Amino acid sequence: MKTSLLLLTTFFVILSFNAFSQQKEVKITSEKLTENIYVLRGQGGNIGVFVGGNGVFMIDDQFAPLSKKILAAIKTITDKPITYLVNTHWHGDHTGGNANFQKEGAVIVSHENVRKRMSIEQVIRGKKRPASPKEALPVITFSKDIQFYIDDEPIMITHIHNAHTDGDALVYFGNSNVLHVGDAYFQGKFPYIDLNSGGTIDGYIEGVKKMIMIADDDTKIIPGHGNVSSKEELKIYLSMLKDLKSVIASEIKKGVNLEEVKKNSSLIEKYKSYNGWITEEKIKETIYKSLKMN
Repeated sequence: MKTSLLLLTTFFVILSFNAFSQQKEVKITSEKLTENIYVLRGQGGNIGVFVGGNGVFMIDDQFAPLSKKILAAIKTITDKPITYLVNTHWHGDHTGGNANFQKEGAVIVSHENVRKRMSIEQVIRGKKRPASPKEALPVITFSKDIQFYIDDEPIMITHIHNAHTDGDALVYFGNSNVLHVGDAYFQGKFPYIDLNSGGTIDGYIEGVKKMIMIADDDTKIIPGHGNVSSKEELKIYLSMLKDLKSVIASEIKKGVNLEEVKKNSSLIEKYKSYNGWITEEKIKETIYKSLKMN
């Protein structure tokens, strides 16, 4: 009994140490896109920062333990306060720091479904996530679109339906020609489509089409994960998504079951370069389940 207790204690000490070490090693880096817009990277979704005359307009905020580092990184750009914080969707790597930034004075904005999902227990990747504290919840929500005007910059926030989740938002800076799209686009990688949160392959495809409609050849596109991208790269990504859907739909029509589709490595072999956190097997499974839900 003592041996088991010792082993269990040792395990949790190692686990805690590893978590602390990983947290300690995370560095927040910034990339300047325009005179007033930056993208910050750390651990989680890409953060957008627009510096206005009276304050900072921020997009997403990664995990709560990183808030001090993120705030310090913003302080190297400007000493202005954070006035608005937009959540592109509800996942914790984009909303985890909400309560911390609310304490800094940020007004949190999101699609109405983001607040709804954050207000109750959710299931993410098979694990239960408890409801967020009241301090982390968005205080301004919208159903379709909302427009901000900060200094001379028109900022359009528009909803895309059932793409990555049911609460995705695109944020477009009209004069600066910068588009932040959250996890409705994983640059260079297969997307994560959260079926439990209302995501679908059809909605994801329509979301990318909307991005392409908003953008022009000079638009700088900030994905939820990955490098700053372009309209041309989005077109290639859309072609890949449509091809994947077509291939899986054809298998379903033939009566092929999910396990056979997952095991058939030849189906989407030409897209091996998109393998990442979401693998070929996982994207096939997601698309299969999404199409079967229709």
